[in-house]
Parts: sequence; structure tokens; C-alpha cells
Amino acid sequence: MITKGQKINDRYEIIRSIGEGGMANVYLGYDIILDRNVAIKILRGDLSNDEKFVRRFQREALSASSLAHPNIVEMYDVGEDDEIYYIVMEYVEGKTLKQLLKKRGSLTLSEAIDIMLQLTDGMTHAHDSYIIHRDLKPQNIMIKDDGQIKITDFGIAMALNATQLTQTNSVMGSVHYLPPEQASGKGCTIKSDIYSMGIIFYELLTGSLPFRGDNAVEIALKHMRDPLPSVREDNSSIPQSIENIILKSTAKNPKNRYDDARSMHDDLLTALDDDRMNEEPYKYKYPEHDNENTKNLKKLEDLEKEEEEVATKIEDNDDRKKKKIIIILSVIFGVLLLVLMTIFFIVPIFSNKKAVTVPSCEKLKVSACEKKLQDAGFEVNTKIKTVSSTKIKKGLVVKTDPEKGRSVKKGTKITIYKSSGEETFEIENYVGKNYIEVQTILETKYELVVNIEKKDPTDNSKEYGEQEIIGQSLAKGSKVKKGDSITLYIPNIVDTFPDMVSENWSVDDAEAFCSKYGLTISTTYQETNAYDEGKIISQSRAAGSPIVKGTTLKVVIAKKPVEKPTPTPTTTPSSPSSSDKKEEE
Repeated sequence: MITKGQKINDRYEIIRSIGEGGMANVYLGYDIILDRNVAIKILRGDLSNDEKFVRRFQREALSASSLAHPNIVEMYDVGEDDEIYYIVMEYVEGKTLKQLLKKRGSLTLSEAIDIMLQLTDGMTHAHDSYIIHRDLKPQNIMIKDDGQIKITDFGIAMALNATQLTQTNSVMGSVHYLPPEQASGKGCTIKSDIYSMGIIFYELLTGSLPFRGDNAVEIALKHMRDPLPSVREDNSSIPQSIENIILKSTAKNPKNRYDDARSMHDDLLTALDDDRMNEEPYKYKYPEHDNENTKNLKKLEDLEKEEEEVATKIEDNDDRKKKKIIIILSVIFGVLLLVLMTIFFIVPIFSNKKAVTVPSCEKLKVSACEKKLQDAGFEVNTKIKTVSSTKIKKGLVVKTDPEKGRSVKKGTKITIYKSSGEETFEIENYVGKNYIEVQTILETKYELVVNIEKKDPTDNSKEYGEQEIIGQSLAKGSKVKKGDSITLYIPNIVDTFPDMVSENWSVDDAEAFCSKYGLTISTTYQETNAYDEGKIISQSRAAGSPIVKGTTLKVVIAKKPVEKPTPTPTTTPSSPSSSDKKEEE
């Protein structure tokens, strides 16, 4: 049982449960190494005990982790911890599309088209990477508050055999979106996802599912034989071009569907154009029911009838069935007991092959080991495997499979493992990367000893992040092996810059600050009446940014504008009066 505070793989701490499903439970977790919230999906029930499913699940999830698209939930990690099988993925704040539909009912046409454009865009990216979802439904689509959608559950959907209609706990929700070819047991293709997207589009516009039934088989039969109800009958304001997209994507014969998700996406882009809204209804080019589909349909119909007949017989003959079951179980138990007695007591008597102990070949040459094993009566696998070893020289035998000391029958095929020497790898250039991420990779994947040291940067003109690597002790291309050491240097950041403008700092305050922290100050002056003279009006290093010793701080200081002298008015000389003229005479 998963509990709050429990750590998965000593890295992911469980915060709380955020969802339960037929295949997995989902938890909000915290990645203590990368300091972020994550969603952790943990397999539950019989699936975690099914070794074949687990292997396929891990393989498919790792394949899906290569997808990088804004409308696909990013997978970070896939693993196992004490028989707990988990996927770690991007944590999305929001609700599922199913929850939105339950709250709102049907969506507006513009909302539905926007969601479908994002869905088809994300699935185009997946299909381009040869990845089919196989279980598209509103429960597997997250929608954020800003309207962005995220497709999830790629790993589980690809690993699960969705045609097992008896898994009512997990498939009952999926069968409402199940394409006919998948329901009839045929393989999934890109067009299977297109059918599911068409059903989702129908539900977004109508707020209901096209086919309902009491059980998964009944719903699957309707997908195979019943025509899809018209969305325009439910809402006459929906254009014919939109209904055509639903008709084409949900065709029962895959030949009548879109060739790929990109074609459906492109059709959605132009569906509301004036010349398309009232186009002719879409007509299928190929028959909707071919011979093979008809056969499979009859099989499912027969299965449904058989289920009804069996249910009736069970009600009428319950006591008789219990007696039959007891008799059958007794017979089975007796047969098993007989088989076990045969295996443990009779077979060894007639077996001619005796058990022999596998001899040790450690540090021998391959040829010598082969001879030693053959002399002991074993068959040697012609394919020699190699493993790295810090103790045994290159070319010599490290171990065998079955290993030394095991008691096995003569004639058993033995595989020899020879040493490839110490495993080495090349150091990369880590400058500019986050030291926590690099340290995690070097310590966990390559088992190096990583030291972190603070150092004054040589380039004082550049601003550095607090966790940014500015140097490394081993150059790019250096060969290292398990247990070797490397030192990563990060900037010697001692504090952060204050807001000198809002705090009304003077030039003297700034000079004192730079002297204290070993910074170089560069001052310029600007004439202004908005600030008191001598006060700082701007700074080159943003408030709150880290202080790195030796960097330059540029500040602009307020200066009073120089007062310009007022110009004196010019006078025009007047003409002499008549009295003045007389005096002159």
C-alpha cells in the first residue's frame, strides 16, 4: 500500500493520491533531486503481478518517453522499486476532459474545435514517431485552466490488450471509444486512434456517448453494426462540414477514415470556412461491413447470446452447477497430484542424465574454459558474451551462466562471459548546465565521485545562475571509469543585488556597496528633475539577481539640469521728435 511520505526509489516522495483507475493509481509526488512536483502512476492489481505485461509496459513506456510535444504529457522516468512498477511524468494542474464534460455537458463549437485541433496535433506527432495510443478517451486527456490539453497514458495504453472485454473495471470506460477492428480482435493502426478521436469529438459537441449498453460486449457490438447518431439532429446549428469530419473519422471500415491524424487536423482548420459549412454529407467510398467484419460481428453476437443463455442456466441450475464444480475441482486436484508424484518420484528413476557441478572458469582463457566445461560433460554456447570488470584482465573469463557451483544436468548449455576490461566513458562539456542534474547523472549512471566547488568567474561581463556550471576539473573527452573523481565549479555567489532605485540609494551608497562585495562600479549622469540630485535612477544588474565577485555594476545618477540664462529683450531706436530737431538747428 502506498502511503503519504513514502519514497519511491529514494527519490520520489508521495504527497497525496490524485486519481484511481482500473490499471493504475496516480499520486502527486515530489522529485527531491530536481526539486519539482511530478505525477507518479503506479500499476495496481493483477497487472503488477503479470510479468509479461510488466515487461511490455516498461518497453512501451520507454518508447513513449521519446515524445516531446506541448499537447503530450512528458514522461520523465520508468522503473521498479521493491515490486512497485511506476511511471514518473509531468504534473499537470487541471482536470480531465471527462470531468469537464460531466460539469459542463456539451461544449461550444469553438471550444470543441480548439480541443480537437490540439488533440490531432499531438497525435500527429505521436504517429510520426510510429507510436499508437490505442486507448484515447476523455479520461486520458488533461485540460489546463488556460485551455491547453495534455494527452496522457501512452505507456499503459500501448501495453494493455484493450480487446480483453472481460476486464470491465478498466475496459468498460474504454469500450465507448473502441474502434470496430479493435473490438473484433484485429490489430490496431493509426486509423484506430482516428476513430477514437471522432467519438471524442461527438461527445464534446453533444455531451453524450453515441453507444450505450449494459456490458462491454453489447457496446462493442453497437460500434461494429449500428450507425452513428447524427450530431445535427441533436443540434441543428452544427455545420454539415463538422458532422462530415465525425462521419469520416468514425467510419466502421478503416478505408473510409482519414489516412492519418494530420489529414483530420487539416480538415478541422478549414471546417468553418464559408465555402465548406454547408457542403454535401460525406459518403463512404467502400462498404462499411466487409466479410471479415461480418464474421467477427456474428462471433460477438453469438458470444452475447451465449452469455444470456449461461446466465439463465445459472439461475435455474445453481445447485447443480455447484456440485459439478466440486466434482471438476476434485478431478483436477487428483490429476495434479498424480502429475506431481510422477515428476518427483518416477521421472528421476528413468532419467539417465546425472547432475554435475559447474566448474569455475574465472580468470581462465576462453579456450581453456571451453575445454574444462566440455570435459565436465557440458555443451558450450558458441556465442561468447562480454562484461566489464575492474578485477579481471581483458579477454579472460569473468563468469559462466549457469554460474560456478550450480548443480545442473550433463549436456546443459553453458554461456561464457569474458572481460572487456574496465568500462570507461568520455567526459562531456558540462559548462552552462545545471550542476544538480549533471551531478545526479554522473553519480547514479556512471558512479563517479562528484565534488562541487565555488569559484570566482573569469568573465566578469556575464551574469551567471546560482546553479550554473562555470568550469570542470576534467576536460571534454577525458576518459574516466567507475570511482574516478571530477570537480564541477559553480559561481561564487554571495548575495543578491538590492533595488537601489526604489530604495533611494545615493552614489556614495552604491560605491560603498561595490567596495564591500568586490564589484567594479561604472557611473554616468543624467539631467532630470524627477529625482533628487545624486540619487540612482537606474542600475544594470536587476534587483534580486545574484552577486558575483568581480562583475561590473553600471549605475545612472540624477543630475540637476543646467539653468540657461534668460535672454534680454532688444530695443528699437525711435526717430527724433520735431522739438529735438529745432534744438539741433
